[in-house]
Amino acid sequence: MKLSRDIQSLSVFKRDTAKFRRQLKKTRQPIVLTVNGKADMVVIDAESYDEYIREKENIEFIASVNRGYEDMNAGRTKPAELVFREFEKRHKTRLGK
Repeated sequence: MKLSRDIQSLSVFKRDTAKFRRQLKKTRQPIVLTVNGKADMVVIDAESYDEYIREKENIEFIASVNRGYEDMNAGRTKPAELVFREFEKRHKTRLGK
């Protein structure tokens, strides 16, 4: 991040939106927008946002798998057959039949 380029006031951003749009596409670096000298929001290009979302989803998936392993290692799991029987009993239904 280059501070003089990537931190801008909201008013400057609004005035020079086309310039900042080109900058975002070229550098793929976020732009921090300030209001009254304080960071207020961050603007990124669509491709970078898509990458961010994919990475966030991957991290969340890995964390959930790790929680599953932790539950398994701590004995906080049940055999699938028992879960299905409990479900059928609770909902008065038969699964897969």
